[in-house]
Amino acid sequence: MCGIVGLFLKDKALEPQLGSLLAGMLEVMTDRGPDSAGFAIYGAGDADHLKLTVRGPDLDGLATALGVEGVVRDSHLVLVFAKDQEDLVRGWLATERPDLVVTGAGQRIELYKEVGLPADVAARFGLPGMSGTHGIGHTRMATESAVTTDGAHPFSTGLDQCLVHNGSLSNHHSLRRMLEPQGIRFATDNDSEVAAGYLSWKLREGATLAQALDASLHDLDGFFTFVVGTESGFAVVRDPISCKPAVMAETDRYVAFGSEYRALAGLPGIGTARLFEPEPARVYAWERH
Repeated sequence: MCGIVGLFLKDKALEPQLGSLLAGMLEVMTDRGPDSAGFAIYGAGDADHLKLTVRGPDLDGLATALGVEGVVRDSHLVLVFAKDQEDLVRGWLATERPDLVVTGAGQRIELYKEVGLPADVAARFGLPGMSGTHGIGHTRMATESAVTTDGAHPFSTGLDQCLVHNGSLSNHHSLRRMLEPQGIRFATDNDSEVAAGYLSWKLREGATLAQALDASLHDLDGFFTFVVGTESGFAVVRDPISCKPAVMAETDRYVAFGSEYRALAGLPGIGTARLFEPEPARVYAWERH
């Protein structure tokens, strides 16, 4: 089951509305995934600083203890620090707070997820008030594993990279065994995290996002729809059979993805948008300039 949404803004005037638009899309997908929800937002950032989103208890005062900037949002904390401090910050967290989970890292990405109804999760983290250039979200119906925050999407295994997935992979165990010696680390046993790791590996090896997704059509077995975010882009790919529902809308102001059209119905100008179903085994990608 599960529901996927994504929104990539072409028009800067819409950037203050990104969070509210994405929150509305996410809520509409509740009956496709009422167990848990998550989203990634690409907001403000620069090449000299890194954001680290961590999840866990007792977050108040943690940024001060580290001597860096930080913003607590419910069960998550976004740390902001100079890029050359990354090893220091990660080392401190590993030693002093091994109970915390890093959900995302990069110049611009912030990644939040929790168990609960999508509207409640969005409200807990203040998604409607967030701004940015693009974002993706996921509502989960756990059919093959427990309902946990660890199992919620998106998954991120590389800087400013994240993925949401609707479907199931049959060869994720063999892929995991192949990727781990390449330095790709996994925090869960979820097949979707393996898909994220595969893309991170391909990107690290020099592939473009479109090339990495094209390669996934040959190397990943199963059925899947992926929506992927990077620092500068947004992409969609479906497996060659494409049994999972998907619809896209494009205007001169945005590109949007939804598992069903009703997730897109509240977007501005949707009545004149170009609506289409993404074709099987074809990569769709957009980048900001």
